[in-house]
Amino acid sequence: MNTYENIEFSLNPLGSEGVRLVKRYALVFAMAVMAAPSSGFLFAQAPAQGPGRQQAQPQSSGVAVHAAVLDVGYVFKNHIRFKGAMDKMKDEVMAAENGLKAERDRITTMMEQLKGYNVGTPEYKKLEAEVAKAQGDFNVNTQLQKKDFMEKEAQSYLQVYTEIEKAVAQFAREHQIAVVHRFEGDPIDTTDRNNILRGITKPILYVDPSIDITPDITKMLNASAVADQSGRASPAGQQRRTQ
Repeated sequence: MNTYENIEFSLNPLGSEGVRLVKRYALVFAMAVMAAPSSGFLFAQAPAQGPGRQQAQPQSSGVAVHAAVLDVGYVFKNHIRFKGAMDKMKDEVMAAENGLKAERDRITTMMEQLKGYNVGTPEYKKLEAEVAKAQGDFNVNTQLQKKDFMEKEAQSYLQVYTEIEKAVAQFAREHQIAVVHRFEGDPIDTTDRNNILRGITKPILYVDPSIDITPDITKMLNASAVADQSGRASPAGQQRRTQ
């Protein structure tokens, strides 16, 4: 009897690694966010990282006519406070699993004791009722904890996504950017069929690195966290990327 049998919970924002303890229902929200249509106003998904890219410079005032791209997945991966929240949640999930494991072991011990009684005796019936109640409580507690972690993870994604929206809107106004597309610039994993299919169906085939505002937005979002860590605002906080 496995405490989290058939239950997984991904604490990694993109599902590539992390503790899997409870079902990934919360990631349905995150997956929906990441899989939003690439066309139209908003974001993009990600190129590789590296040093040579310059940040966008403010344009002279006038009508917003420029276009830009943003890698939302990269921002989530490099968002300092989001990563901290996921690490904290991972610890909470592990603590919950340990608590449920202790209760599971107690129920297993009671079931072993039940074998020592004759079926139908008062002692057997009493212990049988206790086992049934313990199992019911265990299942309810497991489901409630799953639901709680799913909701917490979804709220963490929503909070960061809302921050990204606001940062993009501010940056776009300051640089006369009319539209921001999401795109994905990570190289295709040739060993992963699903990754290949996703890569060859990307709506954006080429992006000039000069219109990639991902490092700028990541820096904006991490500014307060970097300041808290170093005592002053710093341009550090994420790796730079190249095409």
